[in-house]
Order: sequence, then structure tokens, then C-alpha cells
Amino acid sequence: MDKIGVKLENIKLSFLDKIVLDIPRLAVHQFDRIGIVGKNGAGKSMLLRLIAGQMPPDQGRVSRFADFAYFDQLQAPVERTADDKLLGKLSIPQIGVERLSGGEQTRLKLARLLSAYSEGLLIDEPTTHLDAEGTQFFIEELAYYYGALVLVSHDRYVLDQLVTTIWEVEAGRVTEYAGNYSDYAAQKELLRRQQREQHEQYIKEKARLIKAAEEKLKKAEKITEANGRMSKKEAKAKTNKMFMTKSRGTSQKAVHRAAKAMEQRVEQLEAVEAPPQEAPLLFHQSPALRLHNRFPVMADRVTLTAGNNTLLKEASFQFPLGRTIAITGNNGSGKTTLLRHILRQGDGILLSPKAVIGAYEQMGYQFERDEAVMAYMKERSGCDDGKIRAVLHAMGFAGNDLRKNVRDLSGGEAIRLVLCQLFLGRYNILILDEPSNFLDVFCIEALERFIKGYEGTVLLVSHDRRFIERVADHIYVIEQQLVKLIR
Repeated sequence: MDKIGVKLENIKLSFLDKIVLDIPRLAVHQFDRIGIVGKNGAGKSMLLRLIAGQMPPDQGRVSRFADFAYFDQLQAPVERTADDKLLGKLSIPQIGVERLSGGEQTRLKLARLLSAYSEGLLIDEPTTHLDAEGTQFFIEELAYYYGALVLVSHDRYVLDQLVTTIWEVEAGRVTEYAGNYSDYAAQKELLRRQQREQHEQYIKEKARLIKAAEEKLKKAEKITEANGRMSKKEAKAKTNKMFMTKSRGTSQKAVHRAAKAMEQRVEQLEAVEAPPQEAPLLFHQSPALRLHNRFPVMADRVTLTAGNNTLLKEASFQFPLGRTIAITGNNGSGKTTLLRHILRQGDGILLSPKAVIGAYEQMGYQFERDEAVMAYMKERSGCDDGKIRAVLHAMGFAGNDLRKNVRDLSGGEAIRLVLCQLFLGRYNILILDEPSNFLDVFCIEALERFIKGYEGTVLLVSHDRRFIERVADHIYVIEQQLVKLIR
């Protein structure tokens, strides 16, 4: 058996008086390849920091028997020598770290991480700022890594390619599933189906017992009525009367006992809750917002530059009505610049006269005034409370979250709220620039349902390969200074 690299025993870790992690025992072995998944705030990064020794537990012990290198998406690049070949493969400019873009800083940190061998790698969200080419490089570098790999990622394609075990962090507990992310998703679906079947069986058996108890009680009532309606002949026959009264009384008691026993069996049945249902989300357009142009977004010989770099040169395209259009390309190819040019209706862009555009851009969201999450949504959507609650719940807002002040939301919560508002807002075209960044896997899947249920036109940029595969009707790529249709 592979030797243990790190072992966690009787771990408890709290944050703001709330137990975030409660782990009786957990271990990483020599050649494990583990992917950690869970909702935002579940404790995935905390678990990784515990293993790395960057955070002590409130209770319990972490024993390390191997050298682990640690990659944190949010930390600045560690001063460490990087292999020149890796730097070249990742196209990292030879300039100061402070002048590198987010994607370039991520690639530099990966180059430094992979330049020296460690017995184990702990990697937290490595592909957030990587384009498709950078993500593929990351996968290829780690595909044959000789050591333990523990990876927190929202990228399902990366998890499918690199891990053989999934740790799900939920309600402080860590549950282990064999296989990659697709295997994990299939197991979760099987568990939901089994729970649904067990719930249906529970409901059926409960109904059967209640009906049988009611029938027994009715029978007992009939015996009582019969006792009260004895004939005169029966009344004269004293011996017979005494015998029949005793017989009927005994029978009545027996029926009551049987009914009581069935009621107790109902109480003793182990209740099986129905699994949570993911109701289909539909975002209907009001008649006033419906577009009738076959191509509500068009470009005629658009040229875009960034400094001395020409991104697009006389590029023309037509994006069809009611479709989800994904725009792909390497970092720096001009994807975000093109979305902003469309949003501003810059030179060469032709929009439908009735176009009303809602936009999500890669930025930190600051809310202008104090208001509760629910009030914020009601003011900006025009939808009924039930629809608003359903959409917010899909993005992880429930219970007291609806009363939170929007100005107190974390960065991730703000992103999720803005996405909810866009899909419920009064728009007929949505422009989304990397909307899945900083969302957990479950919120990304909710966003996929949003897009599939949206009647308007969606233009989006994303480096998440699985996300694009699941939502895009058409895929374009920016290359050779043109916008080309590839699907």
C-alpha cells in the first residue's frame, strides 16, 4: 500500500463561531490524485491550507510525512527560480511581477511550482485566469506527475483529466467518492434516484398503514353500533346476551388494538425526505422586449487595436437571434475588447434598434446603497417573489441570505447576485465576460440552467471548456485578427 503523505485526525476548525470542518480522519497517500469540490464557503481552501500547514486546527492533529508544495491563486507569486523552458512555453514576459496581468501571474506561479520536484502538490484554483492553451499545458504537465496531487478546482474538464478521487466538502464533513468529476456526478445522481425511490416507497407504505388503521377503527365503530342495537329476542336470552356482549367487546378491543398497532407502525417508519428538486428555470421575454431581427448583433469590417497591437482587422460577423454565442481565443486575442466594443456600439457594430443589453464584466462589484438582497432583486426585475426566490436559491441564496445587506456581500456573493439580476432583468441581450470565474461547480451548473432557460440572445467569453460545450449554440474563435465560426 502507498505510504501516507499527510494524515488528519479528529480535526475541528471554526470560523466566526461556526464549525467549518469536522473531520474524524482523512489521509493523502503517496500517489493519490484528489479533487476537492464543494460550494463557495464550504471550506475547500481551508482544508488545503490545513494540509499545507498554513492554518492550524482548533482541535485535532495534522501529521505530515512528505514535502508538499502549495499553490494559492490569491497569493502573489513566490520568489523562486523558474525553469527557462517552462517560462518560454507559458509565454511569460520578462518584466516585473507587478506589471504582469492576472493570467501571466498565474502562469508564472505555475512555472515556479513545477520547476522543482515535491513529493506532493496542493493546488488551489489554478486555471481561473488561464486561457484554453494555458489550461491544456497545466493538464499535460500534471498528467504524469509522480507524487500526490490535491486539487481544488471549479473546472470540471480539468478534474476529469487529472483526478481519480473526489472529496466533497459539505456541512463541515468530507465525503470521498471514487473516480473523476464525471464519475462523482453519476454517483450523486444515482444516490438522488435511490433516495427518490425510497421516499416514494415510504410515502406508499405510510398511506397503506394509515388506510388500514382507519378501516380497523371503522370496524370497531360498527361493532359498537351493533352492541347498541341488540334485538328484544337477544335481550330475553340472558345467557346468549352475556356471551355475545363479551364476544363483541373482546372483538372490539382487538380491532382497536390492531388499529393502534398500525398507528404505532406509522410513527416508527423511518422518514425518507424527497431529494431536492431542480425545477426548470425559464426567463420569458415580455412582448415589449422581443426582437424580430434575425441578427440583432452584426459587425461590418471592425478593426480593433490595443496600443500598437492590432486585435481585429476588418472583421465582419452576424450573431443570430435567441442563440448563445461563445467567443473563444487565447489570452490577449481581443475577446474582452470585442465585447466592450459591442456594448459601446462602437464603429462597425450594428445593433437591433430595440436591443436592451445587460452586461457582466470581470470586475469587483460595488453596490451604491444599503438594501437587502431580496429588495435589490425586486426593484430590478419585475418578477414575482416566487420566481426571484427560485433563481436566488439556485445561486446559493436562501433563508437569512435574502435579508443580507448587498453592501456586506463577499466578492463571490456579489458576482452571484449580479448574475441573478441580469437573467431576471429587463434585457433582451446579455453580454457575459468570464461569468463562471470564481463560481463553484454547483453555481456554474446553475448558470448553465439559467442560460438554457433564457429566451434572449447571449454573448459570452469563457475559458471553461465544459461550460462552453454545455451552453453554446455557436462557437467563434478570434484568430489571425478575424472572428471565425467554428461550430
